Amino acid sequence: MIRTVRSILVLCVLFVTVVKAEIYELPPPGYDVIGAVSTITARHEDTLVDIARRHGLGYEDIVRANPDVNVWVPGAGTEILLPTRFVLPSGPRRGVVLNLAEYRLYYFPEAKPGETAYVMTYPISIGRMDWETPLGVTKVISKVRNPNWYVPQSVLDEHAADGRPLERVVPPGPDNPLGEYAMRLGLPGYLIHGTNRPAGVGMRVTHGCVRMFPEDIEYLFPQVDLNTRVRIINQPVKMGWDGDQLVMEVHPVLEVTIPAMTADARDEHGVTDDPVEPDVEAEVAVAKDPLTHVTEQFIYATGERAGQLDWYLAEETVGRSDGIPTAVGQEIKNAATSAAFH
Repeated sequence: MIRTVRSILVLCVLFVTVVKAEIYELPPPGYDVIGAVSTITARHEDTLVDIARRHGLGYEDIVRANPDVNVWVPGAGTEILLPTRFVLPSGPRRGVVLNLAEYRLYYFPEAKPGETAYVMTYPISIGRMDWETPLGVTKVISKVRNPNWYVPQSVLDEHAADGRPLERVVPPGPDNPLGEYAMRLGLPGYLIHGTNRPAGVGMRVTHGCVRMFPEDIEYLFPQVDLNTRVRIINQPVKMGWDGDQLVMEVHPVLEVTIPAMTADARDEHGVTDDPVEPDVEAEVAVAKDPLTHVTEQFIYATGERAGQLDWYLAEETVGRSDGIPTAVGQEIKNAATSAAFH
């Protein structure tokens, strides 16, 4: 009997270590929020970067949620807020969705009839200001384990100018910035890949590619099939329903304009035949006023369900822009149209 109980405990521990905290059941209609905010107590050896990685968060996630905590020496006993509650991005819940403003990837694997649908979400790094990651709809066209890095000429030139010359081809190994897994997109030169510098995940530091923690892409890599749809968006404000509450999540607006793909470029780059959603049509000016994003998301969220928006709470949430979902409105019962108040 004792041996049986011990065996069960061992199995339970093994199960817990395998389950990924970044995988959630897809909420039913009427719900757009997953996860929950929690807190932990920092140990003396912790950094915020360490804590973020252990809990499926990136650099910007943890820093914005804990603005008064020292990034590198939070201090033993310091209470750390974990912003692990998310409003799902607006638009189709299928394939991979990369929300650049949020530094986050969502993957909606297709569920078979009768099976539970799930969503996976992971922090990412995106292209820095002079190497922007483009917006649009594309697909995964190839997958490679232990990839070579064929260094683009522009990167070779940049490193040479800094006195840090690179070989044209970097083989697999600890010096390869692609890590051990890479998924090539239909946009020439753009990948979703691992990294040999995990401390930079959740920041704007790449040459346009999407970078993930090694353990995250190791798990995601076999889940994503070839030709999986990839939608790249810029939604600094997300709004959705949690029961009868209207919930909003706000991130700082990216500072520059990121060009979306033209129809010709979509054809040339092998993107899917799906139409581009309204949030990535034509040239997207991402530096517009945050309250414009709020208005757009409110209209989207209440397109089929009437709701009230408290503008005072909305403006307060925009002022924080800490990525923590906040209730800013509610459903209008028995109303024919949506409305805002205050």
